[in-house]
Amino acid sequence: MKTAYLLAAFAPLVGALVAGLFGRQVGRAGAHTVTIAGVAISFFASLWTLFDVLQGNVFNGTLYQWAEVGGLNIEVGFLIDTLTATMMCVVTSVSLMVHVYTIGYMADDPGYQRFFSYISLFTFSMMMLVMANNFMQLFFGWEAVGLVSYLLIGFWYTRPTAIHANLKAFMVNRVGDFGFIIGIGLVLAHLGSLDYAQVFEAAPAVADRTIEVFPGHDWSLMTVACIFLFIGAMGKSAQFPLHVWLPDSMEGPTPISALIHAATMVTAGIFMVARMSPLFELSDTALGVVITIGAITALFMGFLGIVQNDIKRVIAYSTLSQLGYMTVALGASAYGVAIFHLMTHAFFKALLFLGAGSVIIGMHHDQDIRNMGGLRKYMPITWITMLIGSLALIGTPFFSGFYSKDLIIEAAKFANVPGARFAYWAVLAGVFVTAFYSFRLYFLVFHGEERWHSRQAHGDDDGHAGDEHHGLAPGETPKESPWVVTGPLIALAIPSVIIGAIVVSPMLFNGFFDGVIAVDAERHPAMAELDQMFHGWLGLATHAVVTPTLWLAVAGVVFAWYCYMVNPALPAAIRGAFGAVYRLLDNKYYLDRINEFVFAGGARLLGRGLWKGGDQGLIDGLAVNGSARLVGWFSGVLRLVQNGQLNSYAITMIAGVALLLLFIVLPLLRG
Repeated sequence: MKTAYLLAAFAPLVGALVAGLFGRQVGRAGAHTVTIAGVAISFFASLWTLFDVLQGNVFNGTLYQWAEVGGLNIEVGFLIDTLTATMMCVVTSVSLMVHVYTIGYMADDPGYQRFFSYISLFTFSMMMLVMANNFMQLFFGWEAVGLVSYLLIGFWYTRPTAIHANLKAFMVNRVGDFGFIIGIGLVLAHLGSLDYAQVFEAAPAVADRTIEVFPGHDWSLMTVACIFLFIGAMGKSAQFPLHVWLPDSMEGPTPISALIHAATMVTAGIFMVARMSPLFELSDTALGVVITIGAITALFMGFLGIVQNDIKRVIAYSTLSQLGYMTVALGASAYGVAIFHLMTHAFFKALLFLGAGSVIIGMHHDQDIRNMGGLRKYMPITWITMLIGSLALIGTPFFSGFYSKDLIIEAAKFANVPGARFAYWAVLAGVFVTAFYSFRLYFLVFHGEERWHSRQAHGDDDGHAGDEHHGLAPGETPKESPWVVTGPLIALAIPSVIIGAIVVSPMLFNGFFDGVIAVDAERHPAMAELDQMFHGWLGLATHAVVTPTLWLAVAGVVFAWYCYMVNPALPAAIRGAFGAVYRLLDNKYYLDRINEFVFAGGARLLGRGLWKGGDQGLIDGLAVNGSARLVGWFSGVLRLVQNGQLNSYAITMIAGVALLLLFIVLPLLRG
């Protein structure tokens, strides 16, 4: 099976190298052929791996020892179990659909080969992250996905907004990664290894150990280490307040928006916390932090989706909210449910992003949903697939998103860690919010009057570099996208409907993650309670009619329908009545301004102080120029006696001899 593991990990890398280094030689067709082939090989190798793991065959071993430093082995190794195999299949399947879709979406872009190289390299980085069996390799994959996301978000590098967005993503992730590497350092310092198995085995023995973060204050080692590890997850998985980079990542082309938001970068933090469950289970405080941050993200990022008019940004804030749901599940010790929602979300969120890209193509790169309307009859495949994705997103019974989302809400209800009550009400309220903004987008885009010839504004967040016009010309109508775009939509729509019902029972309640994910059932009973209440996928769906979750979703859809189909004047009236709230949401809680003026401004002020006081004042002024002035002053004193006249030198010598004799004779006279 090592061959399958190597193919799964390195086939996308080969495709990326060929397309990137030999793009001109192989041409456009060669670039997309070799990268798609690499990802397809990786996908089938991942499926093979999953089937093998389901037979009970797991692998944890070293492939290559890179270095040995002071008894510490730095290795490249794989840990292949049910969690890894699940992530491998999710990453490669969504990536494969995105690769195929890119053929149509990027057809006219001059950077065609470069883009295929980047997305294939992105897939390789994520595979190395999820397949790692040690913290060092995890950190390599962690940083690699961050680096490639920087390249992809700023792919259209001639646009200042794209350059600002990729720098913002890179810098915000550095904040999270700083915490992450401190967490890894604490693990190494106190547990003596970077290998997962050794760390997890040694962790219970140090569960009661404390460290002094501040002098005189003892903190639990596990709490501090887990919180720092989670800070890394907050950056990668865009949790409040380190979420600010994710909406701006929409400056990249739509295919990479789907790849970042659905199956790769933002899921890395969720996967990491689930993998570290043996550590997090030792600290209720850390779990309380996780569930609280997740609840804040789930609810308050959903509010921001309500006021967005860019089609991709609405879906981006939906991603933030759903990542919050996954984080709530992690904090409730329902790690398996978090991974389950990660999987279902990957399919319907990729579907929604790629569907949005199809709409953008049809609208000639106008992204403002106020300029659309009535697209249902012009783009029927895009319409039906986006409807399926929206129904899955809001948790409609029998759709995939229902099973995972409903179980997260129930897990929050049964959780007993600090912040669990707040988390339950937050994710419950988030159901209404999600349904409202999802179907606001749906009704404005696909139903109602056709508004594209009386545009209020031009969406310009995803235009190709060099485009001079966005939107349909007078008399022009939207057209359905080509098969390379609609084919992946249909392929993603199928699991968005059925995958939840198929896998909910075997994945969560039949021991799928036994021995992989650790849960202390006595201290954290959420999964045990879910097991008691679960009576099959059909029973879970039919039981929804007596739960508030379904009716909150229905209320959100109905309210969106009334606001945008029956009484279009109502949203403007609400906005006028609650102007302060609207401004708060429209300015994204002013977090960008706070970051710019407080943190970035504080950093600039500190830098200016170090420049003026340290560089110019201390180094240049005192050390460099000061020493030069001292030498100059001393030289000036010497010049007073160095006048070049022989008699002056003779007088000086006589005076010196006299002083010397006086210095010798005086003690003798006193004696």
